[in-house]
Amino acid sequence: MKRKADKRKDVEALRKELEGTQNLFVAGFEKTTVAQDFELRKVVRGAGGKYKVVKNTLVEKAAAGLPAGPVLAGLKGMSSIAYTAGDPVALAKALSAYAKTNPSFTFKAGLVEGRAVDASAISELASMPSKEEIYAKLLYLINAPAQRLVSAISGVARNLAVVIDQGVKENKFQQ
Repeated sequence: MKRKADKRKDVEALRKELEGTQNLFVAGFEKTTVAQDFELRKVVRGAGGKYKVVKNTLVEKAAAGLPAGPVLAGLKGMSSIAYTAGDPVALAKALSAYAKTNPSFTFKAGLVEGRAVDASAISELASMPSKEEIYAKLLYLINAPAQRLVSAISGVARNLAVVIDQGVKENKFQQ
């Protein structure tokens, strides 16, 4: 067993990490093997997040007064948290994909952009396109009218050049 001083240090360190976190997912992981846990940690790191197995009472104390406080209050069973300062959609997609292959991993709740969400909202979030995909679509929509304009302008010049070329070949421009 840990001493109280060690627990206080753990709570303080966890609180510092949770203070800067706006995107957090709480999950249960009962009957998960070490190999599955290693794979999960690798998936979360690949999505730009961090993953921790937490003691319910310690994480509740660490999150008291923070935006994550209501989400982490009153947890039951084995709990873990995955959090990121980056794109919550990427982390939700990675966790959802892992949950499909490992049914022992279940979502309990989450915090997205500072708002508490339930497990069904996490699934909906995972089905959304990532920020990069949205930016790419937006840039395409912005760029498309400019491409059409350039095509129209160059089409007029191209057609004029074709007409002049045909006139020269048929000797239509004689003095």
